[in-house]
Amino acid sequence: MKTFRLTAGAAVAAATIAFAGAANAAPHGVRVGELTCNVASGWGFVFGSSKDLHCTYHGNGRHYERYSGSISKFGVDIGYTEGGVLVWGVFAPTSDMRKGALAGDYVGASAQANVGIGAGANALVGGFDKSITLQPLSLEGSKGLNVAAGIGSISLRPAPNS
Repeated sequence: MKTFRLTAGAAVAAATIAFAGAANAAPHGVRVGELTCNVASGWGFVFGSSKDLHCTYHGNGRHYERYSGSISKFGVDIGYTEGGVLVWGVFAPTSDMRKGALAGDYVGASAQANVGIGAGANALVGGFDKSITLQPLSLEGSKGLNVAAGIGSISLRPAPNS
């Protein structure tokens, strides 16, 4: 039990540091829109977790695209969380983005501590030629008992517009 408390304390400290860094990070490029993702509920295990994503990208103006994929955390991830919503500002080298440019793999540091209602921060880089930056606008609104710290990644692929 003492080991769990120490691990949980370390995760809370990591979450605080990661949130401060993500909140102060200045993305490079032009803000081209917003990506909103619904994250599936699920269990985290000692060596990580993977959850399904269903996302909508709203480009500046009325342009939108749908993406599906998964979010993964590697490292300590113990417990169950109900689904949540992640919202990122999308930054690219130019405002001229081709359709499907967000498809690809994104990586970044991730940390979260959660008892009841929780908040985490995720800053990711990837997509077309690894030139897209996803900057957190709204933090995870998940419910549950969960402690997670590790490297986060997202894989996005185009989904049919409906």
